[in-house]
Amino acid sequence: MQTILPEDLPHRERHQLLLSGVAPRPIAFVSSIAPEGNVNLSPFSFFNAYSSKPPIVAIGPAIAARTGRAKDTLLNILEHRECTISTVSYSMVHKMNIASAEYPRDVDEYVKAGFSKGASRLVSPPYVAESPYSMECRLVENIEIRRDIGGNGNLMMLEVVAFHVSDSVMVDGKIDPHKMDLVARLSHGFYARTSEIFEARQPTHLCIGFDALPEHIRTSEILTGNDLARLAYVPVLPMLDGSFPSFEDTFRADSVEIELNANNPLGALYAMLQEGKQRDRALRHRIAKAFIVNNQIDEAWQTLLLE
Repeated sequence: MQTILPEDLPHRERHQLLLSGVAPRPIAFVSSIAPEGNVNLSPFSFFNAYSSKPPIVAIGPAIAARTGRAKDTLLNILEHRECTISTVSYSMVHKMNIASAEYPRDVDEYVKAGFSKGASRLVSPPYVAESPYSMECRLVENIEIRRDIGGNGNLMMLEVVAFHVSDSVMVDGKIDPHKMDLVARLSHGFYARTSEIFEARQPTHLCIGFDALPEHIRTSEILTGNDLARLAYVPVLPMLDGSFPSFEDTFRADSVEIELNANNPLGALYAMLQEGKQRDRALRHRIAKAFIVNNQIDEAWQTLLLE
């Protein structure tokens, strides 16, 4: 593994190195109003949420390292102390990139990029009507970052005073992340799309942890670190249930391989027992892994405990 010191890199390489590891990052599509009244629209991937009471988000509009010129968004928010932030769905990403160009101050990026202005309720700047989720914000504080060593960054904290959420992304009163279809920034020109979404709930109990896993499980050549973590998540080390596995008289299955290929771990377990291969540890671990993939953790444990 390489060790790289920030001071050993030119600014551009250091910038991309940072963004390569701090990724994916949500995108704030920020709308602000210039002192002369023009509307500005610009995306920022230095953006996140930091508090919910009150709701606080922050963006990082920088002073250009090459020119020393402050971003219009920074100047506008410092002047008017308000803005809107719209999230960016996949359907917006290329239009957003058009808006990211450094146009003259009198150019309306909404018009240039083909976006519509949504009328805000509590602040002056409009929000992006095509976005499924927008926030009206007021400036709380702007922190200049390390100007003593020539730093060009800012941490601009903003309080959210109103939310706008599209009905199309709501399911049973909650926002469905699948319907939001948001994009996130990586490094260089790369983005990520939240089209592959999975659930990984934080524990509400103390977990047994990796150190409590039996050695034949902890040292498995089949189970990955994520697989082992799903097993180690349980609050109490399971014991072998003498009634497992239980099959109806009419239960049938093909070979172990066919059942595993069909993502049917119970059928694979039945076939393994019928074929007298219950002493095959690697095979049991493969079947347990299939149970884990199906979120059947109890069945995975029982299969492993057949040892």
